[in-house]
Amino acid sequence: MPESQDRGALTEAVFYILLSLFKPLHGYGIMQFVREISNERVVLGAGTLYGALNTLVEKGWIKAVSMDMGERKKEYEITPLGKQVVKDELKRLKELLEHGYQIAGEDAI
Repeated sequence: MPESQDRGALTEAVFYILLSLFKPLHGYGIMQFVREISNERVVLGAGTLYGALNTLVEKGWIKAVSMDMGERKKEYEITPLGKQVVKDELKRLKELLEHGYQIAGEDAI
């Protein structure tokens, strides 16, 4: 998993944005998905979201997809590289949880 270590841990917002894009969504749809899946704990502002989307496109983790000619909203979807990033992060988080439970015990939460 060395590649994941080079990337570092994902922020919670980036992790949720990537999850939201396993099906194509536009910006407002991403904001709604993240808010809903996080039980309203993570609320993305437009500036934060679009800055993150631009960065994720630059990294090749997501891409803009074509839409109907009448639509003005841009949709995004996760790329194969982005899916690998999510898989690597899930492995990292699973390891953290396993170590936490080993040391603090199952009833720690």
